[in-house]
Amino acid sequence: MEHLSKSDDTSADQNDQPSSETPAYSTMSTDSARAYFRTNSDTSAFSETVDDSSYSSEPSPSHWPVVKCERQNNPILGRLGMKQHKHDVNEDYDDIECLDPELETMKERFAKLLLGEDMSGGGKGVCTAVTISNAITNLYATVFGQKLRLEPLNQEKKAMWKREMDCLLSVCDYMVDVTASTQELRDGTSVQVMTSIPRSDIYVNLPALQKLDAMLLDILDSFHETEFWYAEKGSMSSNSIGSGSFGRVAQLNEEKWWLPVPCVPPDGLSEESRINLRHKRDCANQIHKAAMAINGNILAEMDIPDSYMASLPRNGRESLGDTIYRSMCTPEKFSPEHLLDRLSITSEHEALDLANRVEASMYTWRRKSCISHSKSSWNMVKDFIADAERSDKNHTLAERAESLLFCLKQRYPELSQTSLDTWKIQYNQDVGQAILESYSRVLEGLAFNIVARIEDVLNADGA
Repeated sequence: MEHLSKSDDTSADQNDQPSSETPAYSTMSTDSARAYFRTNSDTSAFSETVDDSSYSSEPSPSHWPVVKCERQNNPILGRLGMKQHKHDVNEDYDDIECLDPELETMKERFAKLLLGEDMSGGGKGVCTAVTISNAITNLYATVFGQKLRLEPLNQEKKAMWKREMDCLLSVCDYMVDVTASTQELRDGTSVQVMTSIPRSDIYVNLPALQKLDAMLLDILDSFHETEFWYAEKGSMSSNSIGSGSFGRVAQLNEEKWWLPVPCVPPDGLSEESRINLRHKRDCANQIHKAAMAINGNILAEMDIPDSYMASLPRNGRESLGDTIYRSMCTPEKFSPEHLLDRLSITSEHEALDLANRVEASMYTWRRKSCISHSKSSWNMVKDFIADAERSDKNHTLAERAESLLFCLKQRYPELSQTSLDTWKIQYNQDVGQAILESYSRVLEGLAFNIVARIEDVLNADGA
């Protein structure tokens, strides 16, 4: 038993460290960027059935009933295996089947959290922060991944979303900051004691995100009776469209071939329905901006991994290219909007590639601006940047790169996260930041999709 407890302690320690062999997010390339469009995934880490429990023939120290198999030479380790081999198990197993299903779900989540998504138990899992971040991302993909129409969310999926998010967010209830306070005793003397207060970023941002979550679900629920409907592209022929049997049909971009096509009556939507749609679009757009702002603030507070700084190019010109570099070195007033207009970006991939190069050059120039004051910590480097002279060329170029990156993200709000953002998420070990970042990111993606679907309906109405 002592050997087992030591092994458990060792595996728990190993699971707390991020593994380079099991990255949660890939570093940004042109192909992987599309795969990581904010919230893309296929399955929920908490929704699929995974068999982790095992049964032992050793005596239980707590005198619990022991489940014994008739065939000792063929052990069955998982609950799924136990169910598949029910005919090999004693009748006492029926008592185990009567356990509360919610308790079994909690056991499964707890096991995945401790194992760090390494179901082999070999200690190669990711840290807790990345595990929870992946769980929220995968849950969003499971519930909303196939949500391509403006219609109420399925009750089963809505219950899954609320139940599992409540479980994941419950971790925040135990996150506190310890601070010193003064307490008076009965005899009138004052003593210093340490008290726990809610963690400030959790206290401010989590209720706001939960409110945005509820508002988005309410918007979806409001589409129970609509004047528009959807038709699959394969079911529409040119003759049927021309005859008006589908009413007015939106002309969707060929890049969105997988989306169903919204259709409206031949006379268009009623004025009341049109006003209602615009109101919901504006509400969803405001929610999108709020979630984006929270996500940006959380990412800005995350530490920059040393591995990212080590991967930066030697100079900013090498990263940006001669054309953009010369435009940024102009002695005249720098206009990032004018520069973006000259670049004529035609696709999201080009915009993301430019954002990665601009961000890399920005940190390269910041590092060079304080190279003479080399320090071991990036936080010290940031402190020096605040005191740097404005006349320094590298500092000026870094400021211009930052303004260019800001304008680029404003012009392309649906842009995937940059390479630096991905590095931060991958190497982040703060569980609170991981929850706030992933929660705000999935809400941002949901709000953006709702706005886009409403725009498609309004385009069909105006066709």
